[in-house]
Amino acid sequence: MATELQTRFEQAAAAAQKLASRPDNDTLLQLYALYKQATSGDASGKRPGLFDVVGRAKFDAWAGHKGLDKATAMQQYIDLISKLQK
Repeated sequence: MATELQTRFEQAAAAAQKLASRPDNDTLLQLYALYKQATSGDASGKRPGLFDVVGRAKFDAWAGHKGLDKATAMQQYIDLISKLQK
């Protein structure tokens, strides 16, 4: 059974797909990183190569949240989506 936090996180993830305007790239990276941290934990695997600019930026953003527990990452994601909806 999903917890209240998990339910709110899933609702925020769905709301992220329906934002009125596309967030800037830094905000998109932040959303990606928090989502990955909340769903997968700390970044794993090899860092993408120098020529994979987007993959590298996403990996670095995710790795920047190393050690952040899943519940906190979920709450930060929810808070950021709420802010973007205003």
